[in-house]
Order: sequence, then C-alpha cells, then structure tokens
Amino acid sequence: MTEKTLTELNIRTYQHLDMEDVIHIWKECGLIRSWNNPKLDIQRKVKTQNDLFFVAELSNRIIATAMFGYDGHRGWLNYFAVLPQFQKSGYGKQLLEFGEKILFDKGCPKINLQIRADNKEAINFYNAVGYDEDEVISFGKRLIED
Repeated sequence: MTEKTLTELNIRTYQHLDMEDVIHIWKECGLIRSWNNPKLDIQRKVKTQNDLFFVAELSNRIIATAMFGYDGHRGWLNYFAVLPQFQKSGYGKQLLEFGEKILFDKGCPKINLQIRADNKEAINFYNAVGYDEDEVISFGKRLIED
C-alpha cells in the first residue's frame, strides 16, 4: 500500500489582490451570511491583525483561508475555509497547524472558534484534528450593522 503524498501548500498573509478569491471561497463554503459583509470583514481584519490573516495556495491558486487572532488571553479562528473540492485532502489540517504554530510562538495558550450547530462536517473536522467542544454558550451583540 502506498502512502498518499500531500502537496505542500504555499501559506502566506492575505494581500488586497486576494479579496475576490477569498470571498469566492467563503461563498463556496457557505460562510457568508446576510448580516456579515465579507468585504468589510476583510477590511476590519487587515486594519487590526493582517499578519494573522492567511491564504493557502496550491499551484498558485488560493484554495483556503484562515483568519486567526490573538488578544493576549485567547486565540481565535474565523473564516477557516477550504474549497470543497480540496476538502478531506489534508490541506485544511496543514493550514490549521500553520496558524496554531504562529499563535503558540506568540504565547497563546488556547484557541477558540465558533461553529454553527448544524455544520456537522466542520464539527467532525475539528474533532478529528484535536479540538474539543467547550461547555459554553456563545453570546454576541452587534455594534455596527453591515
């Protein structure tokens, strides 16, 4: 039996020219919601922690995105997405481990993320890569309407 060789991703920080590709990935992965303007979400991230906003390329094509954050207490992961045709290939795990290492190197003790309760594929993915469900309730309050 031969082992599947995974092509190494080129993971780099987001650049303005990536916007349309990034938004396309988010749409393909069902991450866009009517109350979140993706262009504004990108602009906000770029203004605060652009160094933690990553895209992953395969053969010069962006196939995945991840917005990491660190507030000095906890790390966060948002807009983690891999184009559907590249899911279950190990590329998401590569991107996730890349971001985890960056946060670890910054002294981040824990990463939090939120998943919609009906997103079973995402729940299964995070379970498979070592994440556990926290016994918490997530609250939110919109300060700016998009």
